[in-house]
Amino acid sequence: MKETTKTSRTAGYLEKMFRALNQEFFSGELEEPIITIQSTPGAYGHVTVRKAWKRKDSWRHELNIGAETLDRPIEDVAATMLHEMVHLYNLAHEVQDCSRGGSYHNRRFRDEAERRGLVIGHHEKYGWTITNPSDKLLEFIIEQGWTEISINRGGNWTPPPSTGAKNGNGGTPTGTNEKPKKSSTRKLICPKCKCSVRATKTVNILCGDCMEKMIEV
Repeated sequence: MKETTKTSRTAGYLEKMFRALNQEFFSGELEEPIITIQSTPGAYGHVTVRKAWKRKDSWRHELNIGAETLDRPIEDVAATMLHEMVHLYNLAHEVQDCSRGGSYHNRRFRDEAERRGLVIGHHEKYGWTITNPSDKLLEFIIEQGWTEISINRGGNWTPPPSTGAKNGNGGTPTGTNEKPKKSSTRKLICPKCKCSVRATKTVNILCGDCMEKMIEV
């Protein structure tokens, strides 16, 4: 797979991820939003409550992935995407999953998110918003062959403990001391042909073409 190093390629990559996640975790039920890449102060991403974009004769929600967060481990980008997709599902079914201007995620959000391939932790101030990929999501990402996005907007942006916000505002404020999270998957590469694979745990495998032991990088 070519490296994702251009904004045009990144946008297409995120759209591809949305469609695959929609099919796997929502049986293709979600209406496809307009996916954007913009700064999202205090959150990794957001969705708009109203349908903010007109495409031909229909209006669509906006789903944004924070421009400063694109080069995180791909499983974290996918978890953010899925987090926002849960909001879209709840919006479509008129389920109120947030309060306090969209920043506090309640148990309705947690329960739906955990049915959709996420592991949700509680934040004292912002509710059930701390988002991590489940083993099912990690395995799906590996099956899809998704790789990290090698483009990112710079700036004085500090990661929050949340992966998403609703309404395009709220979320967890910046200024946390959270350290960058290590990838939950491992990348292994053949030292000879440079073919790479991913695994959810440490493994000893050979490249079938070169019969060389693959090295974790």
